Amino acid sequence: MSQSIRDMRVFVAAYEERSFTAAAAREHATQSGVSQHIRKLEERFGVRLFARTAGSVAPTAAGDVYYRSCLEVLRAYNASKETMRPFSGAADGEVVIGLMPTMTRCALAPALERFIALHPNVSVQVVEAYSGVLTEQVRAGTLAFAVVPAFAGGTGLRQRLFARTREVLVARATDKREHLAPMRLADLPPMKLVLPKPQNSRRKTVETYITSNGVRVDRMIELDAMMGTLDFVATTDWVTVLPGVMMASDVDPRRFTVNPLDEPPLWLDLVQIESAHHALTPMAQAFSEILSEETTRLNQPWSEQAAMARAAAEAPPAKLKSSYGRRRR
Repeated sequence: MSQSIRDMRVFVAAYEERSFTAAAAREHATQSGVSQHIRKLEERFGVRLFARTAGSVAPTAAGDVYYRSCLEVLRAYNASKETMRPFSGAADGEVVIGLMPTMTRCALAPALERFIALHPNVSVQVVEAYSGVLTEQVRAGTLAFAVVPAFAGGTGLRQRLFARTREVLVARATDKREHLAPMRLADLPPMKLVLPKPQNSRRKTVETYITSNGVRVDRMIELDAMMGTLDFVATTDWVTVLPGVMMASDVDPRRFTVNPLDEPPLWLDLVQIESAHHALTPMAQAFSEILSEETTRLNQPWSEQAAMARAAAEAPPAKLKSSYGRRRR
């Protein structure tokens, strides 16, 4: 790696981490080494790239401009390395991706089976964690990409919409509600509800939905263990709210009763995030495409409901009322 590329990587790390110490850990360097790299760049350009304060650094206007230029150069540099891979023979190497339990429960297995059949010499590693951890690992370059709930901002990241899925109420199979029927939570008696801890990105969204729609909660407990939550719900009278794509294997109500939240519906947008300065390798791109296809297939029931909801919203008021009446009887 040339010195110029190394300098850019160190600068980008410092810019995104807002800390020379964190940048040093990310780039396997020392804090003093990062400081020297930044100082040399500033001397070379004759401008300050960072404003130093006690315990942190903040980019200057010149630093913002240089950061955008670095992203373009680093992305082109990494892409150019990948163009040589086809000349080395059969596809091989390693793909490391990050997924939440939302994705690993149903979509991962069929996607992995298809990918391995097509690319037997490529090793796939999947890191399962919640969105905050995965986001930081993508930013640090340890993951090729991750699929997480949509969020605003994200310095050093590129994101695209991966899937839109319905949020659903999940209860044990012996629950008396009609399986897969849309459900207005405000019509239910007070619930005993299991939710993830506040650090989970979906927690605030679900709580806002409950508060703003008159949903009654008798008791609530917090569990961040997704498989433990499902086992608990399957054997008790507690319920939870989960992304519909995660429950794709439970259309047959052998273990759970699943009801899409309705009036109003609640949707979860999932995005694929990747480093802004690393192009996806061909194998990472191939796995992303297969995972997207399997997610789309599993998410089809909720996508169809989304289309119906859009059609109903665009219909004239009289037609909307008539259509709704037929659907509910």
